[in-house]
Amino acid sequence: MEANVSEMRSELQSRDGLWRRIQLECQKLYTELLKIKEYKDIQEIQIKHQSSHVQLTEQLENKNTELLLFAESREHQEEELNEIRNHVYREEQSHCSEQERMKTEISDLTEELHQKEITIATIMEKASLLERQLKTELETKHKLLTKQQLLEFHYQVIKSENTHLKEMV
Repeated sequence: MEANVSEMRSELQSRDGLWRRIQLECQKLYTELLKIKEYKDIQEIQIKHQSSHVQLTEQLENKNTELLLFAESREHQEEELNEIRNHVYREEQSHCSEQERMKTEISDLTEELHQKEITIATIMEKASLLERQLKTELETKHKLLTKQQLLEFHYQVIKSENTHLKEMV
């Protein structure tokens, strides 16, 4: 979208440059038209009886026609320029709203990630506590097993002595 906006901006700048050149040319033509009118007026006064008067009038009409054509062309280019400006504005608005939506989504995802990190930290604490409890329990069980094995050994020794004593009796 940014590429489209950039492309439209450069097209808008290009058309704006063209528009300015046309305006300058229109001003030149208008100035030229004024000069032609002055010249025509002077020629009409000086050359009332000459036949060149018809030619000057035709030239003036041609220049007027050209000026009218330029004015129409200018209006058409103004309309195109306005359409392009409107399109660029709509694209920029769309781009801005898309950026806002993405910012909101990123913010939501960041919040969700933060909550998950908190949950993971809590689970890790519980796992650490459970691991310590398990180690303590295992140590206790190991001690009890060792004690039981020792008692069993004592039992076997006493049983063996008892058997030996029975045989002796």
